[in-house]
Amino acid sequence: ALLRRKNFALWNAVFPQSSQPNAASEFSTTTQFVYDYLHERGASFFTDIVENTELLRSQVEEALAELVASGIVVSDSFTGLRALLTPGSRKTQAAARRKHRQPVYDMASAGRWSILKRRAPSAADTSTQKQSDLEVAEEVAWVLLRRYGVVFKRLLEREGIVVPWRVLLRVCHRLEARGEIRGGRFVGGISGEQFALPEAVGMLRSIRREGAQERMISVSAADPLNLAGIITPGTRITAHTGNRVLYHDGAPIAALESGETRFLVELTRAVEWQAKAALVRKATRPELRSYLRRPA
Repeated sequence: ALLRRKNFALWNAVFPQSSQPNAASEFSTTTQFVYDYLHERGASFFTDIVENTELLRSQVEEALAELVASGIVVSDSFTGLRALLTPGSRKTQAAARRKHRQPVYDMASAGRWSILKRRAPSAADTSTQKQSDLEVAEEVAWVLLRRYGVVFKRLLEREGIVVPWRVLLRVCHRLEARGEIRGGRFVGGISGEQFALPEAVGMLRSIRREGAQERMISVSAADPLNLAGIITPGTRITAHTGNRVLYHDGAPIAALESGETRFLVELTRAVEWQAKAALVRKATRPELRSYLRRPA
């Protein structure tokens, strides 16, 4: 997940927390060694970790990769993450092309590595905790409203947050009473209460007035627009960055999962070929095609 540092306390309270491993049996020997070093010394540069632990650079890199994958260690910049995700062969090839002796993404250029501190909520001050929970719930409600425009219970299925709908429902009722959001029926076929931003209601009405545009739009399955199987019938599409969903006038018609195309509705041969092409490669907008002097 990508988030602003100032909002870390909010999302730390919203998403489920996994227990931080302390036992050596939960990690390999080298990983536990690096974890103990960071726990004792605090934030450290990659070269300092290598020098003081007397491990190989590759061993320290593998240990940090395991700690990052477990959500325990964080670095000062994206360079460390890029270095972990880029295969060694690609780093060497890129370095050779750019005539650099060092890899383009080097662990040593990632800044400091440190243990991610997750403060568990205290059970002592109950009143303060309740007030904090209400503030967190309101912040989450606003995030969901800005993300989707319209919010209802079934949307929470793809979010994975621990704030229950009954709490968000009370918050939305309060926002509706203050006149900041609207309550009503905005999405057909969805049971339960729905809430929307005032501008979202106007956009929905304008889209209905426009009618069918015969447009195909392909988005990543990790995009919040991946609502197939949530507000539309059928199975859900895994929210993975490598998967894609194809929409035709707002309705999902095809999906690309694990490199294979799956049609969600019955299509003609010609439309199937067009859908496959739209899923595999990004379609260029007409105005951009004319700018690039490409045939429409």
